Amino acid sequence: MVTKNLTLGYSPCPNDTFIFHGLVHGLAAAAELGLAEPVLADVESLNEWALAGRLDVSKISCHVLGYILDEYQLLNAGAALGRGCGPLLVAREPLSPAELPPRRIAIPGRLTTAALLLKLFAPQCANLVPMRFDLIMPAIVEGRVDAGVIIHESRFTYQQQGLLCLRDLGAWWEEESGAPIPLGCIVARRSLGTERLTLLELLIRASVRQAIADPVAPRAYIRSHARELDDRVIAEHIGLYVNPFSLDLGEEGRSAITTLMARGREAGVFPASGQEADYG
Repeated sequence: MVTKNLTLGYSPCPNDTFIFHGLVHGLAAAAELGLAEPVLADVESLNEWALAGRLDVSKISCHVLGYILDEYQLLNAGAALGRGCGPLLVAREPLSPAELPPRRIAIPGRLTTAALLLKLFAPQCANLVPMRFDLIMPAIVEGRVDAGVIIHESRFTYQQQGLLCLRDLGAWWEEESGAPIPLGCIVARRSLGTERLTLLELLIRASVRQAIADPVAPRAYIRSHARELDDRVIAEHIGLYVNPFSLDLGEEGRSAITTLMARGREAGVFPASGQEADYG
């Protein structure tokens, strides 16, 4: 009998609960992994835990890959990459790029890909205010910050709050690099060994396929964790962030991540190693 000691973490966002529903609710082969009860936490908490090596398997922001590849391996399944799905820089009033540097700008955590994209887009902006992603829009509306980088469900609802999009950072990235934007990915501890890592990847891919084939099955699980309960918003969220890259990063997805890491090194965000990252 397998001991349930393999720790797993992902966010409560609809794309993650959609992807992992099958893995934690009924994929028979998943019993071979010995999964403990999954931990659901906001992505910045998961990022911090990855730096600390707390979990065996975790969803993280792709930004964090620049710091943890000695201990963790990138998996080819379960990722959030794509086009037209990047973070948005929003504010109450129009602001030009030249007006941004002195402004207080909220970011959804210092280790998020959103924070990295803002650094690449506007490197002079240093007055950054990290906060949980769902608190950013209220902070802008109430005037506690001048602008903010929003992610997840917020990109579907910011206009309802009277906010303006100053720059779609994902679109900017696509224009600059020609690559899809690598937002989040799944990593697993290298010490699990090749056999277990391979099984993990296969089962996550099977879990994605199961949810796509029967999207009704994970619906209650998704709604039990979603912060935005509007069915249309949930469906749009899943439709945007779960795509062919979630099944397999492929050459294009891995190349996009390599490009993001290289741009981060050039900007001084990551140490210059002089070597291509070893993802797996």
